[in-house]
Amino acid sequence: MKIAEIKKLIDKELVERLESEKANLAKMKLNHAISPLDNPSQIRESRKTIARLETELRQREINK
Repeated sequence: MKIAEIKKLIDKELVERLESEKANLAKMKLNHAISPLDNPSQIRESRKTIARLETELRQREINK
């Protein structure tokens, strides 16, 4: 998910997307521990997306 896409979302959508992304990351980590993923770089991309979402939420909180 690109930063431009994240900035277009409203706060509620950001929180929902963050929760779903965290759940997806946990699921991918568990699956990777059991049997290797086809593309393990998905885990890294998921972590980066979570960081982007959290950064945008924090930025909005500071600006209020």
